[in-house]
Amino acid sequence: MCLAIPARISTREPNGMAVVDIMGVTRTVSLDLVPEAVEGDFVLVHAGFALQIVDEQTANETLELLKTLPFFTEDEGLLVEGA
Repeated sequence: MCLAIPARISTREPNGMAVVDIMGVTRTVSLDLVPEAVEGDFVLVHAGFALQIVDEQTANETLELLKTLPFFTEDEGLLVEGA
């Protein structure tokens, strides 16, 4: 199963990359698919790419739903190998 995880763009890099915050964890992702995204936007992230811009309410609702899945724990976040 593949999931796209909501993340907030913390820093937009000039090279088309961005640092995003996913529930307190930072990652660098490509903005090639959403070049219009700016700092503060919420994006859906999968496989190192921001796929789509979403509003804050949708992002928060999705994160709350993810917390109910069996592979998620409050202390450790998403338990995905290599994440």
